[in-house]
Amino acid sequence: MTNVTTVKTPGAFGRLYQGLTTINFVGRRKMWFSVSLAIIVIGLVSLGFRGFNLGIDFKGGSSWEVLAPHSSVAAMTTVVENAGLNQPVVQKLGQSTYQVSANINDLPIDQQAAEASKVALAMAKEAGVSFNQVSTASVGPTWGSQVTNKAIEALLAFFVAVVAYIAFRFEPKMALAAFIAMVHDLLVTVGVYSLFGFQITPDTVIAILTILGYSLYDTVVVFDRVRDNTSGVLKSGSMTYGDMVNLSMNQTLARSINTSLVAILPVLSVLLVGADLLGATTLQNYGVALFVGLVSGAYSSLFIASPLLAILKEREPRFQELAQRVSARGEHRVFNAASAAVMASESSQRIAGVVSATGAVRPDGSVIAPRPRKQKRR
Repeated sequence: MTNVTTVKTPGAFGRLYQGLTTINFVGRRKMWFSVSLAIIVIGLVSLGFRGFNLGIDFKGGSSWEVLAPHSSVAAMTTVVENAGLNQPVVQKLGQSTYQVSANINDLPIDQQAAEASKVALAMAKEAGVSFNQVSTASVGPTWGSQVTNKAIEALLAFFVAVVAYIAFRFEPKMALAAFIAMVHDLLVTVGVYSLFGFQITPDTVIAILTILGYSLYDTVVVFDRVRDNTSGVLKSGSMTYGDMVNLSMNQTLARSINTSLVAILPVLSVLLVGADLLGATTLQNYGVALFVGLVSGAYSSLFIASPLLAILKEREPRFQELAQRVSARGEHRVFNAASAAVMASESSQRIAGVVSATGAVRPDGSVIAPRPRKQKRR
């Protein structure tokens, strides 16, 4: 009786962590770019019609805080509106602290002080505390414009430093691809903030710089593998530059997914537990920007930066000639990490003039039968 051994085909996660994925990132770039373009256009349209919900640190205004365990956001909003505030922003900070912000800088100086005292008195009455227990702060329009300019300067300085570093560390075309990916993340984040009306504060700016740094880290990891493969498997002449980029993406896919999940899950828990369950809305401004940016950064590292790099590099004459040779041989395909390792081994054996006695394995998984040894004549 013959024993038949069945080989279990690995599932999606098994293929991912065994280096068997063959996702055609470069070949499907039109689909990835279309998804990003649609999201960015929707955000820009919202930005044109709705604009940003800027905090008082950017546009100027006044804010009041009070401890009110028995109040609610709706009740506090009604109280301050009756006190004369126009379009106040009411937030619950922590378990029972309420913050009210509004722009009263358009009023005359003497009326500003009177309105601020009137609002503080109304909030104290709603909270059942004395007038002195309501903390008040104000930001003038000049200070708000200075904060805005500093935020823009910090963002521009970050972009310049990143492009200079990648151009020096790798090459200018990689720097251009990474820069476009970061602009993509920035546009997606600001579009989401405009679309859903999230308030932009200095915490938001810090979060955006943080997520751009994370997106850059993930992109640099992929580009580092691309550089290694350029000096390695690409020299075999068996794949185009786009095929090599696909290989590099599939080789680093598991790491990219793991690092993205490790970064996204804690931020998501901060939003769900801290902001929603515990009412710590101060975490929301920072957490929302981090969550949106991390998701966008993970997407752009995989589906924007590397396909853009392939487009830029495949315009070079040497890679155009390589693509023509590969196409003429009919060898164009998507490699995975395992098949690339086998291909590199076969290439080394051919160079050394060595043929395995047990047979070799092609990148597609088929077995090359060993050559029969010649019998010596006696």
